[in-house]
Amino acid sequence: MADLNINGRTHQVDVDPDTPLLWVLRDTIGLTGTKYGCGIAQCGACTVHVDGIAMRSCSVPLSLVAGRQITTIEGLAPDGVLHKVQQAWLDHDVPQCGYCQSGMIMAVAALLKDKPKPTDADIDANLTNICRCGTYQQIRAAIHAAAASA
Repeated sequence: MADLNINGRTHQVDVDPDTPLLWVLRDTIGLTGTKYGCGIAQCGACTVHVDGIAMRSCSVPLSLVAGRQITTIEGLAPDGVLHKVQQAWLDHDVPQCGYCQSGMIMAVAALLKDKPKPTDADIDANLTNICRCGTYQQIRAAIHAAAASA
């Protein structure tokens, strides 16, 4: 049994310690906002925060996150108040198909925590998530808008 602190709630899971966190979140806990994209930590669709750091959950075994604070897209907006990145996403019509968006939003939230006013160079260096629809111009505009908001 492992204790997982996810979005401020403790979950006890009886899962093989080598199971990727992504599958524990989706299949065991039932939090399906975190998406499977590639399975090799390249696309970023599965990005979550572990102790405030953006991580690709498809490549993180359960054994490395037990007892740590995990935040998924479902936990980014406590009490129904959208995170400033989520609001910027809506304001700038970022999503097309939407598949990569939860991971992209989680990566951007972590970026803004570390660099509250990122430059374009900061965004290019730190945001490696892939958007198959190619909404990168809207993403960049939304990042700058979120950074400028309170």
